[in-house]
Amino acid sequence: MRIKTTSALLVAGLLAATALTGCGSSPAEKAAGGAPGPTETTSASATPSPSVPPGPSPTARPATSTTPVPALPRPGNPKGRASVPAEARAVNTAKPSRVIGNGTPGSCTSAAVVAAVARGGIITFSCGPAPVTITMKATAKIRNSTGPRIVLDGGGRVTLSGGGKRRILYMNTCDEAQGWTTSHCQDQDHPQLTVQNLTFADGNSTGDRVEGGGGGAIFVRGGRFKVVNSRFVRNRCDQTGPDLGGAAIRVLSQSKGLPVYVVNSTFGGASGQGGTCANGGALSSIGVSWVVLNSVLTYNRAVGRGANPARGGTSGGGSGGAIYTDGNRFTVTIAGSVIENNRANEGGGAVFFVSNDRTGTMKIEGSTLRRNPSDGFETRGFPGIFFLGARNPTVTGSRLG
Repeated sequence: MRIKTTSALLVAGLLAATALTGCGSSPAEKAAGGAPGPTETTSASATPSPSVPPGPSPTARPATSTTPVPALPRPGNPKGRASVPAEARAVNTAKPSRVIGNGTPGSCTSAAVVAAVARGGIITFSCGPAPVTITMKATAKIRNSTGPRIVLDGGGRVTLSGGGKRRILYMNTCDEAQGWTTSHCQDQDHPQLTVQNLTFADGNSTGDRVEGGGGGAIFVRGGRFKVVNSRFVRNRCDQTGPDLGGAAIRVLSQSKGLPVYVVNSTFGGASGQGGTCANGGALSSIGVSWVVLNSVLTYNRAVGRGANPARGGTSGGGSGGAIYTDGNRFTVTIAGSVIENNRANEGGGAVFFVSNDRTGTMKIEGSTLRRNPSDGFETRGFPGIFFLGARNPTVTGSRLG
């Protein structure tokens, strides 16, 4: 999947793009849900992981099992006032299908996470009262025949870490190794993956170019996906490339063209905590719609150089400091959110949006986008944004600067 553009027009701040060869979408259809089965405990013996998750958390500290530990600060924008639709809210996990751990930090291991994710269902953690970091020894992969609903809920105390060495979570309905469950893998309503109340830290997909690469913490193709009350820090993917991206999350296609919801979540959050990738220091997609609600995206960077296609003598990339999107008909809505202090070496220090057939639209509501330098190009009148679509972005009750 690759867009073709004219680099001379990029330099002038105007991007001409041909149609993207991507996954088609059909009219919306209600996605099926799944009822949880009997609760199952998954644990394995291992050396206990560090008890304090990475990222800014001055109140988190190690503790014995008898010492209460305050919850981590809630991710997302506490001042955000965007309405959250029912389908975008956290899933009720009161009756989990399986539980990772038996109440101690040492029982919450990478192997236990990998096994639970492969089996699917509603998954929670029992790792003791203190915050715990689980350093993944392998990427947890969704099996397409499980679910159809898969929920991973850390209860606000669990960090999944890639250890700077690997991607943390992977779902791909078109990956034969994970099982083909329909004849139309590019557009099926399952699995439906939700990650909530979790921190994803130090994921790294560098060198993994399957499906074009990207997705340092999470890679998704197909089905449905949403993120609620979660934090992403210090994730990264390949530093060069004209179209790969998503230091935190990369998404390719969603069922029926329905959006990815990102709700009450933080990407970066402080200096040194942001993600870095060739494009999309936080989020990246092709042909996918996004609804970002009451969230914070700060200190992320698009570090490639040469844009798309790569200018002569460069490896390409460098667009979408926080968010990189392209494709044909898709939408981006940002509401109740803060996007600050991100940077792009090329276009769109905050957001890069290119709808190749000029049908895509973007809305910014009740949000703040400021101090997002675009070192190469951006759309006049929309600081930090490079936009090509059906019409200029609709901006209401927001601050751009």
